[in-house]
Amino acid sequence: MTVTSTRAKPEGILPDRTEAAAPKKRRRNPLPYILLLPAVLIVLVDMGYPLLRQITMAFQHFSLEQQFGKPAEFAGLDNFTRVLGDSAFWLTLGRSLAFCLVCAALTMAIGIGGALLLTKLSGPVSVFVQAAMLLAWAMPVLSSLQVFQWIFDSRSGVVDWTLAGLGLQGMAGYNWFSNPLTFFAVAAILVIWMSVPLVVFMVYASVTQIDESMLEASTLDGANGWKQFREITVPTIAPVLLLVTILEIIWDLRVFTQIFILQKNGGITEQTNVLGTYVYQVGLSGGDYGVASATALIMLVITLLLTWRYVTQFLKQGEV
Repeated sequence: MTVTSTRAKPEGILPDRTEAAAPKKRRRNPLPYILLLPAVLIVLVDMGYPLLRQITMAFQHFSLEQQFGKPAEFAGLDNFTRVLGDSAFWLTLGRSLAFCLVCAALTMAIGIGGALLLTKLSGPVSVFVQAAMLLAWAMPVLSSLQVFQWIFDSRSGVVDWTLAGLGLQGMAGYNWFSNPLTFFAVAAILVIWMSVPLVVFMVYASVTQIDESMLEASTLDGANGWKQFREITVPTIAPVLLLVTILEIIWDLRVFTQIFILQKNGGITEQTNVLGTYVYQVGLSGGDYGVASATALIMLVITLLLTWRYVTQFLKQGEV
């Protein structure tokens, strides 16, 4: 005869396995979202309305007459057709992409090298160098432009005087802004000089957070400086490098003030236009705001295409 035990399970001692395995729903605190809401609304109003207005104008015949109240007519894709059919736009686009990629690559290379050098300097020297770079980065763009125009001035510029003193023929009184190649060389130096400090600061801050034990262990394994940089430093600070690269591409593709001011010294505007100055000339100077808006939208799409790969990699890094 088989006896079946009907002993009751003591309550409150051993919970049921199904109950223990069931995940508990975490109750989200709404406070962070409430605090974030004002900032999101400000960004939407500050950037959303201009973007919506620009998209609307890109599909309209919008000129000076519309500025004074005349209703704008729907243009469809006519503005985009005019932009894409203009050979000057394609020349400007190629020039802008080349200038952007060269400046961004040199800025990243110089900035990363400067950050690594900072880690090797003594405390007081490192602080002095960082303070000098901070002043250079914080200097207003127009002030920097005035300095660079004086340095490369054809009549009293220190660069021409130095090169002529070294015996280089034809450099005395040379106008750096009258030739597209030298024009963009000076513009690139200016853009890179103003961008490098930020890259140095961000990379230096991330490099100093690397665990020293990892570097010491790799040294004991026989890894040299380059191998440590490639296999330890770069993977560790990859999110920062991706973020800075995205910002550099966006800034260098949208550069305007430096080119616009330097163009006044050379008189070769058409040969030195980038996308920013091209949009300005078509819109504000030419009065065709519809075509200028279409050009700006194309410029936005190009920026997104250039940075999409970096943005996706940056988001993947954030999910790890």
